[in-house]
Amino acid sequence: MGRECAFRTRRDNAAAELPLCRIGIGCGVIERIRAFATVVAEGSVNRAAVRLRIGQPALSRQMQALEQELGGRLLEREARGVQPTGLGHAVLEAFRPVLESYDAALADVRRQARGLRSELRVGYLISAAQPLLAPALARLRETHGDLRLRLHDMSPREQIDALRAGQLDLALTGQEGAVAARDFHSRKLTSLGVVAALAGTDPLASRRRLALAELKGHEFVGIDEAEMPGRNRWMQSLCRAAGFRPRFGSVIDGITHVLSQVVAESGVTLLPDYFRTYAHPGVVFVPISDAKARWDLIVLWQRGQAPPATRALVEALAAAAGGLAKRGGGSSADSED
Repeated sequence: MGRECAFRTRRDNAAAELPLCRIGIGCGVIERIRAFATVVAEGSVNRAAVRLRIGQPALSRQMQALEQELGGRLLEREARGVQPTGLGHAVLEAFRPVLESYDAALADVRRQARGLRSELRVGYLISAAQPLLAPALARLRETHGDLRLRLHDMSPREQIDALRAGQLDLALTGQEGAVAARDFHSRKLTSLGVVAALAGTDPLASRRRLALAELKGHEFVGIDEAEMPGRNRWMQSLCRAAGFRPRFGSVIDGITHVLSQVVAESGVTLLPDYFRTYAHPGVVFVPISDAKARWDLIVLWQRGQAPPATRALVEALAAAAGGLAKRGGGSSADSED
């Protein structure tokens, strides 16, 4: 009775909604095992055939094919119908989670095909999350309260790789994301100012603002391109616009290590303006006054027709970026590719 109940609970959904393929039309092992589970639940091949809307001879051939494939008898005939053998019980136990996973995956894919998503996977930069992502998610909840969000704190390179692997639906990243913009939909959310990260002992650290040209002669600390693609080229382009070519004394993996190197070598690195609220021992963040010194915040999402939840989050992020610009934290942008 317990076995029957376990499978009868699926009677009105999965088994009925996913018709089995007919014999001779590419019938797979999943379909045959589902048919076997239905036979066990009904206790009769005839009743199972009616439930599955196929002929009894065809269903019997499916059971024979499954027994040959698995290498043993699965059903025993009795006066009151059929019962599973020991091997049959083992098959039911082993494949119950497989069938459930298959059904769930198929249902999710069908929802996606209709433009619906029960889950949204978002990659983000933790340093950019508070001013933009938090208010955007609050707005998204107002219209998509049942949506399950999976948030992943990732470096720009990790976000791009995850997007390409289909492991993220959307990424909130820096202008490093521009290197992958041709592969995805993209939208520039806002343009932020730039700060120079200096050792506290540097004479320039006491200044309220700096011109980039004043950093000429300083040793710059770069960040590993594998983690932040394009970040060092961005610093080079800003410095060249200010009339000099920066000299990179070292290239370090990870922003925390970069800042430690700034302290150790009395060097400098350039970062987005939101780092002014970031605390690191021995480091001072001084705003750059050059008008062309800007850092873009970009959102990337998968190509194709965007599900409503994805589009809603993009619009919520754009709205949050507009609010940030009005408060003086950046300039709003509304360019989409």
